[in-house]
Amino acid sequence: MVLNLEHIASFLAVLRTRSFRAAAHERALSQATVSQHLQKLEAVLNTCLIERSHCGCSPTAAGKALLPHAESLMRVNARALSLSRQRTICIGASSNIGVYLLQPYVKSFLAKTGGQYPVEIVIHQNPTIADKLEGDEIDVAIMEWWDDRPGYIARPWRQEQLVVIVAPDHPWAKLPEVPRALLRDAPLLGGEPGTGTGRLLVQHMGAPAHGVKGAMQLGSTEAVKRWVQAGLGVSIVLSSTVAEECRAGTLLAVPLEGAPISKTLYVIWRATLSPHSLPLRLAKWLLDYNTAAANTPQEAAPHILTAL
Repeated sequence: MVLNLEHIASFLAVLRTRSFRAAAHERALSQATVSQHLQKLEAVLNTCLIERSHCGCSPTAAGKALLPHAESLMRVNARALSLSRQRTICIGASSNIGVYLLQPYVKSFLAKTGGQYPVEIVIHQNPTIADKLEGDEIDVAIMEWWDDRPGYIARPWRQEQLVVIVAPDHPWAKLPEVPRALLRDAPLLGGEPGTGTGRLLVQHMGAPAHGVKGAMQLGSTEAVKRWVQAGLGVSIVLSSTVAEECRAGTLLAVPLEGAPISKTLYVIWRATLSPHSLPLRLAKWLLDYNTAAANTPQEAAPHILTAL
């Protein structure tokens, strides 16, 4: 004989509500169906489980003995079902990535999966996103740097070139490239702290970068763009963050002298993720989709989602 979980659920509902009628209402069943469930359960166990009185329904000694096992069976059933239910995947993105880069990836993911896997986006400064990943508040992080802390896997996601941005009437606007020595005397506007851009400039430019003095820290790339447009300084930003303004002619992006300076953006996840877990599959899809999009823009990644 096998216990029926529907019968168990009705048994628990009767004990919770102390009434067959109330239990039927709670379970959206008829009272006759709930009664049949109890009768069949009692027949399988060959014992009486419920006592009826003017005070309501209460468990018999056998019912009391069954109660903890019945509750445990329902908890196990709920956990097993939750493994196959859709759940929200939480992506944490640093501000520049979340504001300027991530939208087409999420749009494509939702379109290809038919919205089967809802996505939640958390956008914050790089250090905060790293902390949220470490605190299990997000499933996958996309950041402008990673400090190789143990227990995580970081993979390069895409390369973003750094450019100098100036107002259209700025003296540098006519230059084919900005000599690095000029940066030492320029009022350089800073955006979001913790992006790693300063360290990257020092790494690539050496001594000239050490002499660069920031005129003002404005807190975000959006603020920087507005202040540069107003003629209050110049800045160094990711090229993708000024694409719209450059097309509109409200800002100009001028490359730095010498070899282009690019920043590597990373997709990061916990090393303990199961190989078949949804967050890990999403992380790998982001990596694969980016590669496919770069190679075949018109047919980007149609096959990648079949594993999700």
